[in-house]
Amino acid sequence: MPFAAEPPFSHGQPLRTAVILVNLGTPDEPTPAALRRYLAEFLSDARVVEIPRLLWWPILHGVILRVRPAKSAAKYASIWMPEGSPLKVWTEKQATLLRGHLGERGHALTVRYAMRYGNPSVATVLDEVKAEGATRVLILPAYPQYSGTTTASVIDAVTAWTARQRHVPELRFVNHYHDDPGYIEALARSVRAHWQAHGRADKLVMSFHGVPERTLHLGDPYHCECHKTARLLAQALGLDASGYVLTFQSRFGKAKWLEPYTEPTLIALAQQGVKSVQLICPGFTGDCIETLEEIDMEAREAFTHAGGERFEYIACLNDRPEWIRAMADIAERHLQGWPTRNGASEADRASSRERALAMGARQ
Repeated sequence: MPFAAEPPFSHGQPLRTAVILVNLGTPDEPTPAALRRYLAEFLSDARVVEIPRLLWWPILHGVILRVRPAKSAAKYASIWMPEGSPLKVWTEKQATLLRGHLGERGHALTVRYAMRYGNPSVATVLDEVKAEGATRVLILPAYPQYSGTTTASVIDAVTAWTARQRHVPELRFVNHYHDDPGYIEALARSVRAHWQAHGRADKLVMSFHGVPERTLHLGDPYHCECHKTARLLAQALGLDASGYVLTFQSRFGKAKWLEPYTEPTLIALAQQGVKSVQLICPGFTGDCIETLEEIDMEAREAFTHAGGERFEYIACLNDRPEWIRAMADIAERHLQGWPTRNGASEADRASSRERALAMGARQ
C-alpha cells in the first residue's frame, strides 16, 4: 500500500517550554501623559478596585486621572534610573539572570519578563513565546505572597489571552512562595549584610504592600502569608517579637486597610523614644516607586521629623545571587515533568512523531 501524500502543513511540533516572570508594571516614562495611561489601566482592574463600575468610573475618570498623574510623575522622576523605571530594570535583569542560572543547570528554556500593567504586556509576551514555538508556559509572578489583587490578576490576564487562542499552550502558575526556604534565606542574607556594614538598629520594620481589610474577611490569604513571611524571617535572623514589627504601606482611599500602617507606626516609634530603625520590604522582590520613594524618602522624612535619629532602608532582593538561585529553585519545582533539558525528552519526541504519522495517515 503506498504511503499517504505529505500534507501541505505540518502536524505536531517540538515540545518547548517558556518561563514568564510577571511583575506589576510601570509607566513608560515619568511624565503625566504616561502616568495617565498606566493608572487608567491599573485602576480599571476590578481585582484592584472592588467598587461597582457605575460608582468608580466617574471618580476614576472625573477626578483621579485628572489630578494624580502629575503628582505621580514627579515621584517617578525622583527615582528614575538612566536605564529607565527601577521596577522594569530589576525585573528585566532578574529574568536574564534566571535564564542564565537555569541554563547552567542544564535547562533549555525561553525566559522572558512581562508586566501586568504597561509594557511589555502579558499578552504581548505570550504572543512572542508562542510564535517562538513554546508549547508549555510557566507563569512566575514576582509576588511572594498571594493576593487576589495581584497574583489572581495575573491569572486573569493570562486566561484573557487564552480566550483569543485556538491552540492554547499548557499552562502552569506559581501562586506563592511566601515561605520558600530559599526566598527567606535570601531576605535574611540581605539583612545580615546590612547589619555587617552598618550595625543593627533598635528595631527592624518589615513593611508589606497594603490591601483593603475587607479582602481578609472575604478569604484572601495575603494577610496571613505576610505574617508568616515576617515570622520566618525573624526566626532566621534570631529576632524575638520585640525585635521587629510588621506594617502595611501604600494605603489608597478612605476605606480601612490592613493595619498597622507603616508611616504612622514609624512616627509612633520615634515618639516612643526609638532612635534608629532599619526597614525592609519583603513583599517586593525588586525596588520600585513604593520602596524608593514612598519608603526611602517619605517614610524616612516622617520618622526623622517625629524625632527619630537614624533611618536605614534595606534594598530589595533585586539581583542578589541568592535570590536568583531561589527563583531558579522555585521554577524548577514547578517545571517538573516538562521537557526542559536540551529540548524535549526522547519519549516526548517519539510521541510527537507518532501523533504526526497517525494524523498524516488520516488525511
